Amino acid sequence: MENYFSIGEVSKYQNISKQTLIFYDKIGLFRPAYVDPDNGYRYYSASQIDQLDTILIMKRIGFSLKEIREHMQHYNIDSSLAAFRRQVASIDRQIEELRLIRSRVLHRCAQMEASKAYCRADNPVLVEEVGARHILCRDVPPPYTLKEISIATKQCFADSFQEKLPIFFQSGVIVPLAHILAGRYTEATVAFLSIEETDRAPNVRRLPAGTCASLCHVGDYPSIGRSYRKLLQYCADHALKIVSDSHEFCINDYITSRDEAEYITKIEFYVERA
Repeated sequence: MENYFSIGEVSKYQNISKQTLIFYDKIGLFRPAYVDPDNGYRYYSASQIDQLDTILIMKRIGFSLKEIREHMQHYNIDSSLAAFRRQVASIDRQIEELRLIRSRVLHRCAQMEASKAYCRADNPVLVEEVGARHILCRDVPPPYTLKEISIATKQCFADSFQEKLPIFFQSGVIVPLAHILAGRYTEATVAFLSIEETDRAPNVRRLPAGTCASLCHVGDYPSIGRSYRKLLQYCADHALKIVSDSHEFCINDYITSRDEAEYITKIEFYVERA
């Protein structure tokens, strides 16, 4: 048809699929100027090409199709300026969120690299001063099996994602000292995620600064007892009094390895010199 573009021509000129143009037609965002009643072919006018440019640019900027459709029903310089300023604010929020995510990923990389080197040194026990930290907690219900621990951990992640909390991508658990002394090494009563200090969640605990004895366990979680026995013996041999439950931090887990033999779990007690 003269002075009209077929859907194939528009698809080619704008580098957009025919299926997308058909979808835009169905949702009322970009409808053809003419549809042949005999064969159903869609045709677009020259002025519509500019309209499609506007749609594609707004989509690239980050507007949703619903926002674009509502905006284009009636728009002028003032309404466009207001919409674009709102989008700038949205982009700024996304940039800040991406910066936060980037820092968390780099933190996880640094932990994994440090732990790989640490574990090559025959798993030494470390006694060191640590600063204050914060954890987002979920109680693990009895009987404290790996199933209950896994569910509580996933609930922590779900809560943090929904509320956009400043978590690190690191999970962990708290195992009562009484459980450990009784040989019940995997019976954690609290699951947690490492998190920045925040008042946006009621279930955030502060781990105080202090002296900690720690050891990295390499291997699947059910075998963690051997590392606990080593750490307990070290504390006894070096006159270190354990004054806390155990805090376990996952360094390498199912998120970063399919091989459980590669799992790395840092187990840590607060201690005092006897």
